Amino acid sequence: MSEEMNANAGQEFREGDIVKGVAAKVEDKAVTVSIEGAPFDGIVPISELSSLHIEKASDVVSVGDELELVITKIEEENFVLSKRKVDAMKAWDKLEAQFASGESFEAEVKDVVKGGLVVDLGVRGFVPASLVEDYFVEDFEDYKGKTLRFKITELDKEKGRLILSHRAVVEEQKNSKKKQVLGGIKEGDILEGTVQRIAPFGAFIDIGGVDGLVHISQVAHEHVEDVATVLSKGQAVKVKVLSVDPSNERISLSIKDTLPGPWTNIEDRVAKGSVLKGTVKRLVSFGAFVEVLPSIEGLVHISQISHKHINTPHEVLKEGQEVEVKVLDVNEAEKRLSLSMKELQENPEKVEEFDYELPEENTGFSLSDVIGDQLKGFTNK
Repeated sequence: MSEEMNANAGQEFREGDIVKGVAAKVEDKAVTVSIEGAPFDGIVPISELSSLHIEKASDVVSVGDELELVITKIEEENFVLSKRKVDAMKAWDKLEAQFASGESFEAEVKDVVKGGLVVDLGVRGFVPASLVEDYFVEDFEDYKGKTLRFKITELDKEKGRLILSHRAVVEEQKNSKKKQVLGGIKEGDILEGTVQRIAPFGAFIDIGGVDGLVHISQVAHEHVEDVATVLSKGQAVKVKVLSVDPSNERISLSIKDTLPGPWTNIEDRVAKGSVLKGTVKRLVSFGAFVEVLPSIEGLVHISQISHKHINTPHEVLKEGQEVEVKVLDVNEAEKRLSLSMKELQENPEKVEEFDYELPEENTGFSLSDVIGDQLKGFTNK
């Protein structure tokens, strides 16, 4: 590219010279340009107006526009000019500097083609579909006319190859925000988040530009088999920060720790003297632990299992067995629940009261007569 633009007036015009001209006439496929000091006008074919394909010259040039052009050919009383080549020469210098520095810049998406987007930077820039976003995009039609920020990922001036990436900018912005978030949170913080992804081992929660993991054991107070039965993508949740590892960009979170515990207000739900159904969860030498509510287990002491004497709870109970229990005592502060099965059972060893029935008909004998005759028999022996 010439160091300076020609002054035009009073000069000798040669091929390769860069001149300034004014659009005097705009037709569909060409623009007629008047050049100050030139003996005749010049023509800019539509193919030399832009690095991109255009349908009509009027799409990019209007009468009266001042244009910077290079003379590509001098014919009899006519110049053939190119705006596209001047734009490209100026653009490559700037693009090479931006590529070397890693600078990002804004540009308008001019067209959507098979496989990606097209951007006009003085030269044609191409954005492959995989470099548009950091997620899969099915339809790019809405991107036409949008202004996005790009970085150059590949540049080859000799081959006229320019590859751009919007994804690189998005990832850079996210990484920057991630570092900012990681540096601003600490263990014990309670934060608002959104469920981003559910996995068999837990859920990833977005807490403002960075994802943290809620392990399946930290989803709820009760045991959770499948996280998807408790959480859904996009759900707003409150989480507590368990740990932060900035070097590995890992954050451990808990939803469970932000929820009321299963023992909260337990006395309102499990009243002393009430009868409940439960499941035997564990058998130990001194009794059985029975779950009467999710994550609420009470102890049936071995002495409260049966009226009969038993050596171990295993003699009458098994894990997983459904039982009915009576609440003997509730202690929310100590998270203790005392239960009894015996209280709901009849005592088979209770002494039965004698119940004598007199004959309905009068036989002439009384109870004392019968007993008296039997006593006489013993005394006579």
